[in-house]
Amino acid sequence: MKTVTMLSSILALGLLSAGAAHALTDEEQLGKSIFFDNNLSIENNQSCAACHGPTVGWTGPDANINATGAVYEGSIHGRFGNRKPPSSAYATLSPILHFVDEKANNKNKTEILFIGGNFWDGRATGEKLGNPAADQAQGPFLNPVEQALPDNACVVYRVCNATYLVPLEQVYPGSCNISFPVDTNALCAAGNRVPLDPVNREKVETAYDNIALSIAAYEGSPEVNQFSSKFDAYLAGIVDLSKEEKKGLNLFKSAGKCANCHILDPGPNGEPPLLTDYTFDNLGVPRNPENPWYAMPAEFNPYGMNWIDEGLGGFLANRVDYQQYAAENNGKQKVPTLRNVDLRPLPGSVKAYTHNGYFKTLKQVVHFYNTRDLKPVCPDDSSTEIDESLFTSVEDAMAQGCWPKPEVAANVNTSELGSLNLSDDQEDAIVAFMKTLSDGYLP
Repeated sequence: MKTVTMLSSILALGLLSAGAAHALTDEEQLGKSIFFDNNLSIENNQSCAACHGPTVGWTGPDANINATGAVYEGSIHGRFGNRKPPSSAYATLSPILHFVDEKANNKNKTEILFIGGNFWDGRATGEKLGNPAADQAQGPFLNPVEQALPDNACVVYRVCNATYLVPLEQVYPGSCNISFPVDTNALCAAGNRVPLDPVNREKVETAYDNIALSIAAYEGSPEVNQFSSKFDAYLAGIVDLSKEEKKGLNLFKSAGKCANCHILDPGPNGEPPLLTDYTFDNLGVPRNPENPWYAMPAEFNPYGMNWIDEGLGGFLANRVDYQQYAAENNGKQKVPTLRNVDLRPLPGSVKAYTHNGYFKTLKQVVHFYNTRDLKPVCPDDSSTEIDESLFTSVEDAMAQGCWPKPEVAANVNTSELGSLNLSDDQEDAIVAFMKTLSDGYLP
């Protein structure tokens, strides 16, 4: 175990050094310190990096967790969220959540297309701070199933009293000019809000925004968004792809239809391809039967095993201005970037894919895209009220030659996946191409 930990640390240092040619700004360095600070959680045991590790492409770094439920435990023992951690790399390039009326642009289209935001369901819209990644950064600190601090004043107090290489006051002067009660740390540790007068509470709000902006600055730095994959080197004319990788790239653009959403065009500011269009889609992904959220107490999950992840539609239903679009977006999740999709510290380390971590290998994902609508639905072997076919693991589904029903049957994308008629060799070629998308490539 110590050997694996040491190897992971060495690989992390190597990966981070790939972006070291670009020195971090003061704001980025502050954001980095905050990102890796375990003390910004109620039990002083969890940082942002606990769920967004650099050795795996800034997503969940624990192979054992990824091999099962893929959802990470919070600072408080026994508390879990409901989705796999998305990657925080390249997330800063997502635009503020907005929609395009496809019906107005194309008579053959019938949908309102939402674009941008962060989190799988887009709820970190970017409307507050002008940056979805900054809006997102404010969520986990106060989420009771994540870092679980009871008050943003607790975050500000701990950041202001930390010994960072670059302190908050240096980047945002006046941020720590707040009169905190002498027992603030004890209040926070006990899960209590900090009593503040309106003037100091307003200062806390400003400082908390500055903290989030600094995290987003780090997440947008060259240390995180490296654009240093073999594919980038290929696009720059430095190396060539292998025959198998080129075959996969061609299939990625053609019969595989992958590039329809994981686009290969340059980014909006001339960046290399971002491998996502930042839209939302329901792929028909089954439930992950090992998701620990199903067993969470009613305080957090009142639906138990009957909980359904409605994705974007669930978020839109809670917005008065977007409620009318909720039903047609039920089940849709953010299209992730494929950059770093295969990055891992060791060849045997398990990664989890899609919003709930149902799939454990890229081959499984591609095979699902290819055959979802061709294979039979997995049988229900239970006499219980809950349809057990909804909870078939990916390993059992592959062995039985079936696929479980989608978690959300409405709005499933049937035009770009499900019946691609690819051969086994063609699936393998697409996987080979996706393996060229990991940052830190050394020719």
